[in-house]
Amino acid sequence: MTLRVTKRPTTQLSVVVTTVGVAIAALSVAGSPATAASSPSSTSTGNAVIAWNARAGDAALAACISPADDPLHESRMYAMMHLAVHDALNAIDRRSQPYAYHERAHGKTSPDAAVAAAARDVLVATVGQLPAPFPTSCRDAGTASVLAGYATALGAVPDGPAKARGVALGRAVAAKILALRAGDGSDTPLIDAGYPQGTMPGKYRFTPGSTFAFAPGWGTVKPFTLRTADQFRPGPSPALTSARYTRDFREVKRLGGDGVTTPSARTAQQTQTALFWLESSPLAWNRLTRGIAVDKHLDAWAAARLFGLLNMGMADGYVATFDTKYHDAFWRPVTAIRAAGTDGNDATSPDPGWTPLRPTPPIPDYDSGHAVQGGVAAAVLRGFFGTDRVSFSTCSRTLPAADSCTDATPVVRHYSRLSQAAEENGLSRILIGFHFRTAVQAGLHHGTHIGSHAVEHYLRPTH
Repeated sequence: MTLRVTKRPTTQLSVVVTTVGVAIAALSVAGSPATAASSPSSTSTGNAVIAWNARAGDAALAACISPADDPLHESRMYAMMHLAVHDALNAIDRRSQPYAYHERAHGKTSPDAAVAAAARDVLVATVGQLPAPFPTSCRDAGTASVLAGYATALGAVPDGPAKARGVALGRAVAAKILALRAGDGSDTPLIDAGYPQGTMPGKYRFTPGSTFAFAPGWGTVKPFTLRTADQFRPGPSPALTSARYTRDFREVKRLGGDGVTTPSARTAQQTQTALFWLESSPLAWNRLTRGIAVDKHLDAWAAARLFGLLNMGMADGYVATFDTKYHDAFWRPVTAIRAAGTDGNDATSPDPGWTPLRPTPPIPDYDSGHAVQGGVAAAVLRGFFGTDRVSFSTCSRTLPAADSCTDATPVVRHYSRLSQAAEENGLSRILIGFHFRTAVQAGLHHGTHIGSHAVEHYLRPTH
């Protein structure tokens, strides 16, 4: 498989991207919403489901969710919206099994009005539920983005009884989904400065630059498709004296440095890969899937099923990986490399000043949540289309100026297989210095199980 990139990688790649902790903490001080130079919803498809998927991304950006790198609430928001959209459409014409709303629409009902109302009510509610430290200005901006999209969408639907019935249906389905997810545990604190840090070699402690653990309770959030968060939990991380750990340690130490204070053997192409996949997984994989849905000419019902499965799986991926992370509590590479003199492994050597390409998020290493997300997305798309051989192209919002999605001539990467993108997404976490390879491999397998489970057991076609 050959990766093709439409721009030549530069040797001086840099991007202003904040870490989970730093960005969220900054929101509580700055209190100003982020703005996007180019809106994801600028792509016109004529498919209401695809359009609302893009609008949800707009809302996440406006509400500061995605720039602050809170993919947990972002994934939950997308999943709930798409389940409401899916069930509203299938109340009009039952093509796949509903998730929660089993009633049938009566009389002529506008699908576009139903989709718009379902999406609007869920997005407004979930944006309004964003916890501290998200400031009111961010929530207000996210809500305004949703309402503007709703006005546009509903304005395109002819007035009359069908429109009115569509709005009523969408709102009823949204209320069902919101009630179902009330009290699901998603109000768990994002910042926990009192989390008990590990003291033994190999155990997680706060990463350099952070004074807290991020969302240690997210593994207790109610899943969408899994029976329990640990349903597919991988085995334990490797022993510090094992050959596997030694290989992992040496690899990330050699490749993951920032290239400024810490030498790195990473190539310019590998640096671009590290930054290309740095952005929010829900934002990136939904944008990628929109492109595939347009290329495949999916109608609203097929798109609703695809995005419902994708986002349920990704939301469950975060629940499951956070359960694994805080159960295993394995230290991050930046901690391991600086403290290698204490690990009991004569084959690892410490570097007290080792610095990764970007600041490491304040959560344990194992397994890689980013890799889980790629595994989930690839498995859902593979299960939906019945093949791994799906060709597609995508851009990134976290490349340097002139190269990102928001620029006139972005770098666009082309893939011939779904697994190719998932594997590259996982590899990026080694290249950026965030994860050991074992955490990435375990995450890919973990995500594959979760995505396959969602496709096999939920929103099944009725014919």
